[in-house]
Amino acid sequence: MLPDCLSAEGELRCRRLLATATARLRARPASAAVLVPLCSVSGVPALLYTLRSSRLTGRHQGDVSFPGGKCDPADQDVVHTALRETQEELGLAVPQEHVWGLLRPVYDRQKATVVPVLAGVGPLDPQSLRPNPEEVSWGMWLGGSSSLSTVSASCLQVDEVFALPLAHLLQTRNQGYTHFCQGGHFRYTLPVFLHGPHRVWGLTAVITEFALQLLAPGTYQPRLAGLGQPRGSEGLAHPKEPLASPCQASSTPGLNKGL
Repeated sequence: MLPDCLSAEGELRCRRLLATATARLRARPASAAVLVPLCSVSGVPALLYTLRSSRLTGRHQGDVSFPGGKCDPADQDVVHTALRETQEELGLAVPQEHVWGLLRPVYDRQKATVVPVLAGVGPLDPQSLRPNPEEVSWGMWLGGSSSLSTVSASCLQVDEVFALPLAHLLQTRNQGYTHFCQGGHFRYTLPVFLHGPHRVWGLTAVITEFALQLLAPGTYQPRLAGLGQPRGSEGLAHPKEPLASPCQASSTPGLNKGL
């Protein structure tokens, strides 16, 4: 059963679990931050995502991401970065008091630290949001390519803003995984979320998994493997090394599911 994560009790539980990590991570420097927007769409709890334009060139085209960007020297901390970038990208203003806390950082191919910021943004119609194609000159995306991407303002485009209900993300049939290899050897497994309007994988899927572990404890079964063990009260494993490449096709059941 899906817990009432949008209730006052659910929010308080999450804030308490994240409090220690949030205080520690806000004091640390990071390369970038993303907002993980927990919203209500027609009364249904969901997470909000963006889709990068398929018309762009390069490996980042068509990637699903959370709104966010690189930290600016003028930003007070990673929370300020995530909120500022979200407003610039989507025109969505999220008050700082709506931030519940910080999830565990993830790292891209260049080992840049990206901090996910979980916030409750309330009732929302994704179709009412208007992505800004002339956003600031640096854009940051965490899709299948799993790396920070810098592109010029004239090229930065978001094709779509969409939400995935938590109930959808928590259904086993909508969950897959990708095995990653390095030098021909298995290194680790990352989650992938299927059967929505767009596939969610790479670091965006890792951050989604962190959020689900927090919001629906005992309901979601983690897919991360080979990246270390959960530590402390946060209970969330996270990659400490840059992502490798997906393994080649194999007859092993489940290998490359969702690719």
